[in-house]
Amino acid sequence: MKISIITATYNSEASILCTLRSIAEQEYPRELIEWIVVDGASTDRTLELVKAADFQPDRLVSEPDKGLYDALNKGVRLATGDLVGFLHADDFFASPGVLNRIACALRNSGAEAVYGDLQYVQDLADGGFGVVRDWKSGIYYRRNLKWGWMPPHPTLYLKREIYERAKLENGEYFDTSFTCAADYDFMLRIFARHEVEPAYLKMVFVKMRLGGISNRSLKHIVQKSREDWRAIRRNHIGHLHTLVWKNVGKLGQFIRR
Repeated sequence: MKISIITATYNSEASILCTLRSIAEQEYPRELIEWIVVDGASTDRTLELVKAADFQPDRLVSEPDKGLYDALNKGVRLATGDLVGFLHADDFFASPGVLNRIACALRNSGAEAVYGDLQYVQDLADGGFGVVRDWKSGIYYRRNLKWGWMPPHPTLYLKREIYERAKLENGEYFDTSFTCAADYDFMLRIFARHEVEPAYLKMVFVKMRLGGISNRSLKHIVQKSREDWRAIRRNHIGHLHTLVWKNVGKLGQFIRR
């Protein structure tokens, strides 16, 4: 089972090697890993560091883009794997066995998708990482979508054909009119409209550094809420309580450690 991993980068010199190493250290056969790097024309040493590494991407594109979701759309169009997932430039796999477990879960469950857990981490003085937020996804139930449930997008691996089924009329997979909620809109679309039934693997797939675009400031949090609300309405999932519980439900992630 070939797995495509898409990494979007832009001026990511501080973190890209950690991302790269976590892919290189996977126990999954190298010939079954397709690593696609979509760079937004970085002006720092991101490309230099990637090109100098022993582990090389199978596809590398560097050109100006219209933001993260434009980059992800490019990556999906380039992907040829049976499964497609994302590992952003600020993220890294939690352990060397992640891809093996994902492939086994798909084969054993017969599902079209699999997802797991995610931890938000911060750098420690000793060079390690401390867990700040622990996102335990839980088993998928379609009814929970109305209560704001969603899996962490970086842990969601889908069969390639799902992207084609869920493609928008304009040919995009992720709606680039969103600045920070196109992933939520996409997940509502595949789970609600296309009735994808994902399998849950109870393990941490990805560790994500703090500082994502949707949590940088009050302004971004307000923008994220507005976009979440637009995604909820366009996919006809729940109502105002969906947005409220989507945010309230995150509080437990800070204490379940």
